[in-house]
Parts: sequence; structure tokens; C-alpha cells
Amino acid sequence: MLNWFFGLSPVIQALFATLFTWFVTLLGASIVFFFKEVKKGIMDALLGFSAGVMIAASFWSLLSPAIDMADDMKMITWLVVFLGFFSGGLLLFLGDKLYDFLQKKMKKKNDSNISNKLKRCLMLVFSITLHNIPEGLVVGVAFGSLAYNLAGSSIASALTLALGIGLQNFPEGSAVSLPLLREGFSRKKAFFFGQLSGAVEPIAAVIGALLVLKVQVLLPFLLSFAAGAMIYVVVEELIPESQSNQKKDLMALFTLIGFSIMMILDVSLG
Repeated sequence: MLNWFFGLSPVIQALFATLFTWFVTLLGASIVFFFKEVKKGIMDALLGFSAGVMIAASFWSLLSPAIDMADDMKMITWLVVFLGFFSGGLLLFLGDKLYDFLQKKMKKKNDSNISNKLKRCLMLVFSITLHNIPEGLVVGVAFGSLAYNLAGSSIASALTLALGIGLQNFPEGSAVSLPLLREGFSRKKAFFFGQLSGAVEPIAAVIGALLVLKVQVLLPFLLSFAAGAMIYVVVEELIPESQSNQKKDLMALFTLIGFSIMMILDVSLG
């Protein structure tokens, strides 16, 4: 099975990896069929662990290969990596501002044809989907870069990156489906909208992998871009949410564990 997967093209590998991350989103959304609430400590531990994995991956799987490749291509390394990294974070920052603007606009608009429940649904799905697009791109870029045999780039690190993103998709799926269930949506509808937020990841992953394979000169920028987007998600979403737990020190420990595991895999297998 593994040999079959390793023999696939990077684009197909990225597709399968993000089908997994989508499946984890689906699992997170499916808890509406079994529970009305999930213990906050479990969700926060998953978020903290995923934050650690993603921080480590942003350097060893993305930034470090970007620096090496920019050097090999005789680029102005610091400038290319900075522009990519900052652009990735800036895109999500602007996306958050757009979401806030649309949210305020929907609240002010008195449209009798759109119920409050539907508005809430759209805002939740849009918010999570907005963050899942760059996460899909990150996985696609990681697998696409394998074609160039970069130092620090390995299929193990790409798979671990997909695992980390998948783990934090579980609470994201439930973060959509559970509030919708509380607001009166049926379990089936709450589940549908919850898993829908992760459906964009396979599409974004294929686009990211194709970009890397077709336009090699963009690879240092794209790798840095993915790292910036990932760090923004970690700082804006994952760590603050995990640290809202009363046991902040324990949640920080899960972040260290996630970072350590990803670091060991990247250094030993990369």
C-alpha cells in the first residue's frame, strides 16, 4: 500500500493527503450524531498539538527548503523568502478583514428572505473555509516540492504536515456543526455544513502542487507563502484557542509535543 502511494505523482499524493484532511473534518462534524457537546480540554489539546506540528513544519518543511532553493537559483534569498512569507500571512489577514466586513454588513442588512440561522451558518462555513484554502495549498506545495529532491523535503515530512493539519480539522468540523445543532438545524444539516468547510482543501492542494511542478521558479516564493499562511493560522487561531483553556500550561505542553514530533521526523527522515 505504501509503495503504491510512494509511486504516485506528487499531485495525486497531495490529493489523497487532503482527502484525508477533509475526512478528518467530516469526522469532526459527525460528532453531532453522538454528542451535543465535546469536552473543551480534548479540543484544546488537539489544537495545541497541531499548532506545534505546524510551527515546526513551517520551518523544516517549507522555509528551509525555500531558502536552499532560492540560493541554488541565485535569487536574492532574503527578499524572496520575506515576500513569500509575509504575503501568505497578509492574505489571511485581509481574508479575516473581509469576513468581518461581510459579517457586519449581514447584521445591518434587514433581509426577510434570509433567516438568522442561515446567516449564522454562512458565516461559520465561510470563516472555516477561508482558513482551509491555504492549508490545502500548504499540503499541495509540500508534495509538489518533492519532485525537486530539496534538502529538508521528504515524503515523511509532507505526510506529517498533512497529519497535523488533519488533526486541527477535527475541532474545526465540530466548531461548525455543533453551534448549528444548538441553533436548531437538524443533525444531518449541521453535519453537511460542518464537513463542507473542508471540501476546499483537496482542490487547493491540487492547484498548489500543479503550480510548483509547472513553474519551478515560483517554488521558493510558494514554499515561503505557505509558511506565512500557516504561521498566521497558528498565531491567530490555534494557540489563542488552546490557551483559552484553564490548564494553559498543559496545553502549552501539547504544543511542545507536536513541535518535537514534527522536528524529529523532519530532521531524522528529511
